[in-house]
Amino acid sequence: MKGNLEALLVMFGKTPKKPKQIAQPAQVIHLQKRTEKITKQQIEEIRQELRDVEAGKYSKKWRNRRWISIIVINLMFTLSFWIDIQLFEGSIIASRVLGFHMADLYSALQVVLAYKVMFINLIIGTVTVFIIWILLGGRAFCSWVCPYHLLADIAEKIHLKLAAKKWVTNHEFHRGVRPVFFIVFSILAFVLSYSLFNSINPVGMISRALIYGPGIAIVWLLFLFLFEIFYSRRAWCRYVCPMGLTYGLTGALSPLQITYNLSACQHETACHIVCEVPHVLECVKKGRAGNIEVDIGTDCTLCGACVDVCPTSSLRFEFKGLSHIS
Repeated sequence: MKGNLEALLVMFGKTPKKPKQIAQPAQVIHLQKRTEKITKQQIEEIRQELRDVEAGKYSKKWRNRRWISIIVINLMFTLSFWIDIQLFEGSIIASRVLGFHMADLYSALQVVLAYKVMFINLIIGTVTVFIIWILLGGRAFCSWVCPYHLLADIAEKIHLKLAAKKWVTNHEFHRGVRPVFFIVFSILAFVLSYSLFNSINPVGMISRALIYGPGIAIVWLLFLFLFEIFYSRRAWCRYVCPMGLTYGLTGALSPLQITYNLSACQHETACHIVCEVPHVLECVKKGRAGNIEVDIGTDCTLCGACVDVCPTSSLRFEFKGLSHIS
């Protein structure tokens, strides 16, 4: 189950470890993999595959789908405002879509803490969004709707090209700082009666800039963009954004997830190279899977990059109770 205690602890910053108990069927497969001989040709094929992945030479089917999703959803808000048809009112953070109120969960919490009052439309909006993202996988919001995700994708692409030339180095932070930011922004909202997070949140900034036009906020967005290019890969999403943490918790019980199958996996770890949150793929390392089938954890953004790159289809989208999604 993707929302088990270990997966939640990993999302909050715990270092993923090998499971204490490994199911008997998985033990049999692990033993077979440890004893099987790999030819020089197979080793070279795996090395070439990794070189191709690092160079970006792999299928981008799911990446293209999520880019289209992000662009279309955000354009609907923009065009609805420009031509005044009032079908998509507001922004990605707080809106009314086809008459239904919607509100981002963490941004709504900030408003409640800052103003010490519960607005009825805010309650309706958060409940609606909560139900939607329980069904759609929680952090799927991050890779399929969030406009900053597209900007972070571009920054990451540039960063990796510069890193390949040894011009920049990626600096990692402890993932445990993200829940700290969650708490700090919440306390500040309550104490200051002002939502500092909603003022600096790049998700809302980009959404409002697309709809109403850019303002001084473009300076902050440019700083984040350059920071992720030259210093730390996907820093905002991995180490800061409390929205991602909130959607991860929301999707803990979601039937939509990425599932890993141990049987055919070659453990070449190409998926780790492309994954936005590689700590969720600890199970693909040799000897780490606790069962033949493992649900990828709650911090997974369901971006599909690992599905695109896996040569043996050992990673796939799955809606529990239904067949897998291709």
